[in-house]
Amino acid sequence: MSQRLELLQKQMPTFQYTVDGGILTKEERQFYEENGFIVVRQIFTPEEIKEWTLRFREYADGQLERKYGMQVVRDISLVKKGGGKQWGEEAITKIQDWQEDEVLFKFCQNPKVIQYLKSICGPDIKSVHTMFINKPPNMGKTSRHPIHQDQVYFPFGPAHRIAAGWAALEDANRENGCLVVYPGTHKVGPVEHCYPDWKEGVNKAYWGVKDMPPESAPKIHLEMKAGDIVFFHPYLFHGSGENRTTNFRKSICCHFASSNCQYHDIKGTFHENLANDIIAYASKKFGHVNYLDIWRFKCRLVQGQADPLGL
Repeated sequence: MSQRLELLQKQMPTFQYTVDGGILTKEERQFYEENGFIVVRQIFTPEEIKEWTLRFREYADGQLERKYGMQVVRDISLVKKGGGKQWGEEAITKIQDWQEDEVLFKFCQNPKVIQYLKSICGPDIKSVHTMFINKPPNMGKTSRHPIHQDQVYFPFGPAHRIAAGWAALEDANRENGCLVVYPGTHKVGPVEHCYPDWKEGVNKAYWGVKDMPPESAPKIHLEMKAGDIVFFHPYLFHGSGENRTTNFRKSICCHFASSNCQYHDIKGTFHENLANDIIAYASKKFGHVNYLDIWRFKCRLVQGQADPLGL
């Protein structure tokens, strides 16, 4: 091999967390590779935002019958207090597992979203976890989400073919609890998680990083306008703060994965403790369940081909 060819190969960027075939430019891929996330501005229309928000309200108000397995979640502060309004936009903080709702699933099937995902997941894409997140005003500190890695929940991989797509449906800023990320932490790999020791309490399955980075570690508050979306790696340290405003902060989110990802055994790992927590919660609603079956239920093909040996 000539010295010139060796030099050219050394100068070529090595991509580990992105793939060819999507819409990301070389510069955008390099940013994602280095930081573990990328924000895309104004990808959704006001009409799309309105449609998804109205759908959330229909479920939150009880006007629409839930799809089988769909979870409509209230904050722990309301559960502890009792009384007051227990349903509606002021009380419901999350709807998840809405993959069979054709209105909300338009978010996952959005052609612009898919073009970005092709750069991370590849051409064959499944949704693996769907959420509509609502931070009502005056909910208090329990509306925070501890800093965590999404991959600790997932019994499948590889992680670098998985990505979250988190879209702001209302302006998100530091005052109303926008996302905060620690750039580059996706390179650390999996770390141990536990429930944070918060005197106000913490919502079920809201686990956080056990050994947090020092205060001096770089972090970014992702202030976003309604219609923006951020894609990020499942090992990226991230969370969100308290809504201290008098307005709502809504977002829609899905975790996507290559349909070629494979399930793996988590027995004997720290992932098992979190899995047992989720199994206990799900079993109260649906009877005895298997952890892998929970995730198989959550999956739906978005683009390309399903792998019979994969998700």
